[in-house]
Amino acid sequence: MTQLRGLFITGTDTGVGKTYVATRVIRALRQHGLRVGAYKPAVSGSRPDTRGPVWDDLETLQAALGGEVPIERISPQRFAAPCAPPVAARLEGRKVDAALLRGGIDWWRGKAEAIIVEGAGGLLSPLSDSDLVADVARDLGFPLIIVSRLSLGMINQTLMTVEAARTRGLPIAGIVLNQPIPPDLGDLSAETNPKELAARCDVPILAILPHGPDAALLQISPLFTIDWMELGCRR
Repeated sequence: MTQLRGLFITGTDTGVGKTYVATRVIRALRQHGLRVGAYKPAVSGSRPDTRGPVWDDLETLQAALGGEVPIERISPQRFAAPCAPPVAARLEGRKVDAALLRGGIDWWRGKAEAIIVEGAGGLLSPLSDSDLVADVARDLGFPLIIVSRLSLGMINQTLMTVEAARTRGLPIAGIVLNQPIPPDLGDLSAETNPKELAARCDVPILAILPHGPDAALLQISPLFTIDWMELGCRR
């Protein structure tokens, strides 16, 4: 079976910007001429559309790939309710296929030189009746990129995610601090937290992304200057 290189984008929570970071990593790799794949083992929380149910994260990933890859190849298990995938599946009278969580990535072998995998929720969020995100990350074997929300409370959340990963033997390539919402003007944590986290954690902080216009699409973004393939080789 063809060996894939890649990274697993996880987060300290939901809504921290995993898809935002994943799509920019994909674009950066494609900009360097690599054939890149995207895989999300399971997704839940769709919105209605004239085309049928739409999962915004998947459409964003699809666009980053160039818009030519079928949604079902990015995520073969999709559910409507905005709940954890196993709960959303039960609401539809379905069940998450644990084997497919791992095997769905095989379509990309031979088609991509690198693949970016995005988890659902945090590292210890459930993906099936028997799997956490961490279990699937372990079996896929790619180093983690931990996306943390640049706001008050992120030091605890980030350190707990790092500890959970290391307890399970998961390699960590680095941390990205992302500010998905405008900061409270009275909150100094966005300025102080990176230094405080670095003093307490030996995982490198790869990038700090402030809230603002979508300048991350530009080459000046730190996400476009990182050697993601080198990080993806750290096992």
